[in-house]
Amino acid sequence: MTPPLLNLTPHTDPYSTAPPQNAAVDTQEFIYLLSHDLRSSIRALLELPEWIAEDLEESGLEVSALVLDSISLMKRHTQRLDRMLIDLLHYSRVGEGRNVQKVNLRDACDAALEELGLPSEFRFNQQFNCHSFSICEQDLHALFTALIGNAVKHHDQLSGIVEVLGRMEGTTLVLTISDDGPGIQPEFHDRVFRPMTTLRARDDVEGSGLGLAIVQKIARCYEGSARIFSGQKGRGTTVEVRLQTVTK
Repeated sequence: MTPPLLNLTPHTDPYSTAPPQNAAVDTQEFIYLLSHDLRSSIRALLELPEWIAEDLEESGLEVSALVLDSISLMKRHTQRLDRMLIDLLHYSRVGEGRNVQKVNLRDACDAALEELGLPSEFRFNQQFNCHSFSICEQDLHALFTALIGNAVKHHDQLSGIVEVLGRMEGTTLVLTISDDGPGIQPEFHDRVFRPMTTLRARDDVEGSGLGLAIVQKIARCYEGSARIFSGQKGRGTTVEVRLQTVTK
């Protein structure tokens, strides 16, 4: 008798006696291991086109412009795959083994800005009405880099304004990241939080489609939420993230 096909989703494994949350952990671990191992091959593929071009030149063969364009295209797609794997690794590890501690919000925001390297044409404003918050430092860094990076990456002008505000409402940290970009239509406000979702072709705007999914997963790990508000007159986007205080 042919055994039933296994569906490796957390709630439908017919042979598992573990609670659903354990199956979810196993799935996340599988994603992490697979992404980690694939990255070693991806890194080799990033170098391979250059090696081919160098070998052709050393052999005295002329590398045509068409071949160089093909090599460039191969590198761009391989870099895109590498970026997706990196973000998938981050997504799979959100909330695992959290080292919750008091983190200075302004310092965390500055660290994200330094990593992102915002264009000088963009003006960045930040205001925190609270000094620190108990959270895993890596989670807060991932949150800031995803939201600030999206605000700049998806802007339709060469210059713009990005504003980060933070305040406490009781035991809840409320972060809002706003921009004056093209905005997101209301019918897409929920959809953009789904993993691997982009509203523009990746050839137009590079991205894995995991940034907002990471933000939402972080929010849920801290019993909070993430939602989007449209700006006035059809322009601008505000992402509000609420995080509950976690007791160690």
